Amino acid sequence: MTSTLPMFPLNSVLFPGITVPLRVFEDRYRALVHHLLRIEDPAERVFASVGIREGYEVGEHGAQSLYRVGVRLQLTEAERHDDGTFTILAVGRDRISLDRLDSSGLFPLGHVEDRPEAVPVMDPMLEAVMARARATFTAYRVALAQIRADPHEGALPQDPTYLSWTLAASAPLPMPERQGLLECDDPISRLEMVTDLLRAELRAMNVIPSLPATEVARTRWSPN
Repeated sequence: MTSTLPMFPLNSVLFPGITVPLRVFEDRYRALVHHLLRIEDPAERVFASVGIREGYEVGEHGAQSLYRVGVRLQLTEAERHDDGTFTILAVGRDRISLDRLDSSGLFPLGHVEDRPEAVPVMDPMLEAVMARARATFTAYRVALAQIRADPHEGALPQDPTYLSWTLAASAPLPMPERQGLLECDDPISRLEMVTDLLRAELRAMNVIPSLPATEVARTRWSPN
């Protein structure tokens, strides 16, 4: 069934399970945050984000084209500044598909549907896929340590679905590839995709060790 959610399109692709810091200064998104803060139950302070395929987060014209698969987020922290802007934290909960966007109100409102994914069953094949993904990411972290900060803090998740989201968020990928990982409905396939992409990055770093291919996208959330 289609439901409505406040929408916050971004020049980034977000993932479930990942905490996102955002600086909120444009009027329509400040109105969105005010709306969420008026909701008494913190668990119901939810909104959604999709990536901007073409256009900008700010300005009169804004986004011209949006990706259709995004993430439902829960507002977890909000700090209001003296100038009326906010610094917020939100955590990705699950995926949504955007049917249409209504921009006629104080803030954008999306007509969305849930986008569930397959639930993997632990078996030797899945365990092997997870082991390869972990080993490849470990090798990538070691190589990256020579030139910049670790892209992930703490232990990796044991759950295959959230392992796939964590690696997808940490991988140094341009936006279309990140969107492809988000749209993948099978965690096993997503882990295999991330492993291949990280191996390609490692090969590039071995050829030109001083020039890693891409900024680690998980830490580059654009402000609105």
